[in-house]
Amino acid sequence: MPLVSAPLGLRAVDLRDAGERARLDAFVRAHPEGTPFHLSAWGAAVAEGCGQRSHMIVAERADGSLAGMLPLTEIRSRLFGAALVSNGFAVDGGILAEADAAIRPLGEAAWALAEKLGCPTLEMRGGPVEGPEWTLDDQTYLGFVRPLAASDEAELAAIPRKQRAEVRKALDKDLAIVTGRHQTDARDHYAIYAESVRNLGTPVFPARLFRAALREFGDSADILTVRSEGKPVASVLSLYMNGTVYPYWGGGTHAARALRANDRMYFALMSHARERGCTHFDFGRSKAGTGPAAFKKNWGFQGVPLLYAKRAGVGGVPREINPLDPRYRLKIEAWKKLPLWAANRIGPLISKGLG
Repeated sequence: MPLVSAPLGLRAVDLRDAGERARLDAFVRAHPEGTPFHLSAWGAAVAEGCGQRSHMIVAERADGSLAGMLPLTEIRSRLFGAALVSNGFAVDGGILAEADAAIRPLGEAAWALAEKLGCPTLEMRGGPVEGPEWTLDDQTYLGFVRPLAASDEAELAAIPRKQRAEVRKALDKDLAIVTGRHQTDARDHYAIYAESVRNLGTPVFPARLFRAALREFGDSADILTVRSEGKPVASVLSLYMNGTVYPYWGGGTHAARALRANDRMYFALMSHARERGCTHFDFGRSKAGTGPAAFKKNWGFQGVPLLYAKRAGVGGVPREINPLDPRYRLKIEAWKKLPLWAANRIGPLISKGLG
């Protein structure tokens, strides 16, 4: 790409280049707003797991040092159309910039790429954007992050009274905690997660996405599973970066509710993350006013509005796939009634195009 304004230049990065990936990942880890969803491992896992194409645009100074970067996923779906998303299948991943001068050029370069690829919508999940072309939304999603306490006892004390009582009940039950990243861990996790999202009316992601994430992130990802009488009932796949644990794909079976296995799972993950040297717990995003948002608040997390941005061409309407949209209500209710085998077979064909 041509120089936009000295001394910054823009270019697309070849993500097959191991040296470039290492350089970009170092930039992400050093940036205060960097997340696992900015790392090249995330783009590689999504590309393999969902069959979507990853892109990366960087802004560089005259000496070749990075001033900013933007990871992008090219999403194509027969059901939901095409979009260029930063970053695909993530809750974050927008522009990371050390210099304000890089923000608008990176956004413009992303829009130019979207037009070149025939993607009518450009979506930014977090990060700064500049210019009147963007439609901003800070009302839909909340993010939930708080520090971890110094011990299990202190963690219990930090949880509000009502939820603390639920955790204590979970701790009194005969539940076993297993952590790992082997094939059996991945298999148990996927079975639980698939059942959980079916019960919520959501199509499950392809199993290869989870396997790819475990491989690409290496020791920076693992699975924690709760077992009752030897049977897995709740499980979560988490990512780790810069002292923060990100429980990203988690769920429980129908039996988990009575066992309070989800409560046990997240409390156990807090302890496990502390042992790994983590100081913060990122509970992810939830839609404002929903049950998941209330659940996280009950754990002592305060929701902070997340700023998302979308851009479409003149006269165009940005892609919208919010499951709270009334258009999807009947489809969601119908999905909940599908046999699990059918949901697991059809779901990945749909979800890989959601982005």
